[in-house]
Amino acid sequence: MTSTRFPGRQTVDFLSDLPAGFRWGAATAAYQIEGAATEDGRAPSIWDTFSHTPGKVAAGDTGDVACDHYHRWPEDLALMGRLGLDSYRFSIAWPRVVPQADGRVNPAGLDFYDRLVDGLLAAGITPFPTLYHWDLPQAQQDRGGWPERSTAERFGEYAAVVGERLGDRVTHWATLNEPLCSAWIGHLDGAMAPGLTDLTAAVRASCHLHLAHGLAVQALRATVPGAQLGIVNNLSTIEPAGDSEADLAAARRADGHVNRWWLDPVLGRGYPADMVELYGVEIPLKDADLATIAAPLDWLGLNYYFRQIVTDDPTGPAPYARQVTGPGPEFTAMPWEVHAPGLEQLLLRLTHEYGARRIYVTENGSAYEDTPAADGSVQDPERTAYLELHLAACARAVAQGAPLAGYFAWSLLDNFEWAYGYAKRFGLVHVDYPTQRRTVKASGHRYAELIRAHRSGRSA
Repeated sequence: MTSTRFPGRQTVDFLSDLPAGFRWGAATAAYQIEGAATEDGRAPSIWDTFSHTPGKVAAGDTGDVACDHYHRWPEDLALMGRLGLDSYRFSIAWPRVVPQADGRVNPAGLDFYDRLVDGLLAAGITPFPTLYHWDLPQAQQDRGGWPERSTAERFGEYAAVVGERLGDRVTHWATLNEPLCSAWIGHLDGAMAPGLTDLTAAVRASCHLHLAHGLAVQALRATVPGAQLGIVNNLSTIEPAGDSEADLAAARRADGHVNRWWLDPVLGRGYPADMVELYGVEIPLKDADLATIAAPLDWLGLNYYFRQIVTDDPTGPAPYARQVTGPGPEFTAMPWEVHAPGLEQLLLRLTHEYGARRIYVTENGSAYEDTPAADGSVQDPERTAYLELHLAACARAVAQGAPLAGYFAWSLLDNFEWAYGYAKRFGLVHVDYPTQRRTVKASGHRYAELIRAHRSGRSA
């Protein structure tokens, strides 16, 4: 991709606005990197089923091997050290720990995360595990999946198992990653596992994901002394495509669908009344469940990739707002518009509208067509500039009062990018999938330089 706006590496002066003790990390997810899909007692997840269904994933790719992180984690930990990371956000695979719906624990699955946590701590890297990053055990799906309350209850039990095993060493936890994708894209749009297109199932799934979050918070509070608990949402700034009343109303609906539906219940506001009316689906929760969902949290996680510009679409699916292409001159290979001001705006919204006390940018990154040069290096100036633009947006938000405590680049490694398969590369580290050779990209070296500069109190 030829960049029209990104000039390559520039001297930056925003680092001084980021607070002392700012966490520098990278993020991954179990199904995207671990591989070892049938080893040591792991059972299939809904993503194993989905990716093995013809036509669901580009090129028929699956996560069977992925980055082989299950066997190569010491090498990947060493890469984290080379980048200078002090924090690592990863997910724990529910089907590796509790493979079946009967609740029996798989000791070998917990042993893997034991080794990983011990390795991270020995390297001076703080573990930030996420309990759920979309890989519901297929056995639980066979019993109804997220549209059923029992799945939330089983998740609470699973959270207790993991907390009891790792809680003596791990204090920073996220319950769910991007429940919007699990509910809306998995149950309404059908583009992710389990691949349904049913509004009623999607709304029910969204509510039970929230309940699962609340039950996991209860379980971790009970098992992990001093736990620092959060939830990770993918949010977007929403703008109307025009100034007509129809487009303005569409933007309000889209904001409810993408942002308010996922923030309001967790932060004690209940479900947005306008969206409940719009969906027309009865909320499948008991009165006490709303208090469980709104249990106090220590931090909020923000995943940011793009803004949404929407127009009224009365014949489309809920929320009857269609996303249109943004006007920006720069797009990633997804193709998603590069719009760093949206990250600043969302950080300030979480701060001023929702009263966040601590925020982490838990994912932010870009896919480009990275091709190794003849000398084996991977030059990716667009990703380097993307990082700098978005870190500068973080710094501007901090200067305006946002309690931002850290940034996790997506992703540590090129990986299985869900329905896109292996065609999209987000990593700071290039992975040659046939050989599993890892190569730190130029953007990874630049990220390491920014980290060193911040810690030393100088510009970079």
